[in-house]
Amino acid sequence: MLPPMGDNVVVSNMELERLLSMKGGKGEGSYVNNSQAQAMHAKSMLHLLKETLDRVELEDSRENPFVVVDLGCSCGSNTINVVDVMIKHIMKRYEGLGLEPPEFSAFFSDLPSNDFNTLFQLLPPMANYGVSMEECLAAKNHRSYFAAGVPGSFYRRLFPARSINVFHSAFSLHWLSQVPEAVTEKSSSAYNKGRVFIHGADESTANAYKKQFQSDLAGFLRSRSVEMKRGGSMFLVCLGRTSVDPTDQGGAGILFGTHFQDAWDDLVRQGLISSEKRDTFNIPVYAPSLQDFKEVVEADGSFAIDKLEVFKGGSPLVVEQPDDPSQVGKALVNTCRSVSGVLVDAHIGDKLSEELFLRVEQRGTCHGKELLEQLQFFHIVASLSFVE
Repeated sequence: MLPPMGDNVVVSNMELERLLSMKGGKGEGSYVNNSQAQAMHAKSMLHLLKETLDRVELEDSRENPFVVVDLGCSCGSNTINVVDVMIKHIMKRYEGLGLEPPEFSAFFSDLPSNDFNTLFQLLPPMANYGVSMEECLAAKNHRSYFAAGVPGSFYRRLFPARSINVFHSAFSLHWLSQVPEAVTEKSSSAYNKGRVFIHGADESTANAYKKQFQSDLAGFLRSRSVEMKRGGSMFLVCLGRTSVDPTDQGGAGILFGTHFQDAWDDLVRQGLISSEKRDTFNIPVYAPSLQDFKEVVEADGSFAIDKLEVFKGGSPLVVEQPDDPSQVGKALVNTCRSVSGVLVDAHIGDKLSEELFLRVEQRGTCHGKELLEQLQFFHIVASLSFVE
């Protein structure tokens, strides 16, 4: 039996930081089992990451460790793979310069609700201390760095001043620190009535999201400018859009603004939730344009833009048989659930959440072919050098 309407409270902005995470564990709807697309998109951008690493100044000293950080690491193997790539690339740079490399440290950082347990279960064991650089580079089942987890919001300080050589963040900065307050206030012109995302919303609603994104990014850059060592660099990837219109959220709009939206509307029509219950739920995601991003970096002034471009990532749906609509429906629901399921559960409860995602899967199955064609992600890729 379904719970009565209104049993669950609205997730406040204060609670969002404590609650927000990708779906933990190793189940069918978990992030671990639904992040293959992110892995493929990250792999296609490795050459850009390595260009960024080539700009990092290397110290001819073994006194201090070389420190890399992955911000918004989540709980899958993608973060471990990218850290391994970064450290091995820097090791090769030291080798090419004929320098003795320092020790390496890697920090995996995400919000406190992240499933760090699953992440560290995937972490390979440390290689024996004192092995040669050649052995470190050849090691496939061992890591050549010290590892630690750092819980907290990357929109604030996380590390001591001048302690980090490289910051990496992929597929995270489009997540806002909060849903803009004006979006949830009935008396506001930005009130997002009838919608759970800003795709196709009023201009005032989209502008509230844009303002929140730019405020968050400014806080992110301020924090990193204190924490980064001189000569350090940063590689950032987030969802982006090609349209100048912020109400057109591109791939994110199709993911959260079509079948996911329709599933919420189904629950309202069937009397399972009230329209107000739907209207008080908003996905805290904003896909910026290049200009949205560039304005904040230039206003901050602490980082030089070495590269800033829109990169076509492809579809987030990974299916073995594209002609099987049921596989497309399953891929859609697992993708939606892995990134938004925690928020949905908190807002309407587990049982109604099951009802919602069942409808997402049904709609995805009915529109399988067009989903594979239309649901394409674009990413903002930024390579930034610290200029103090």
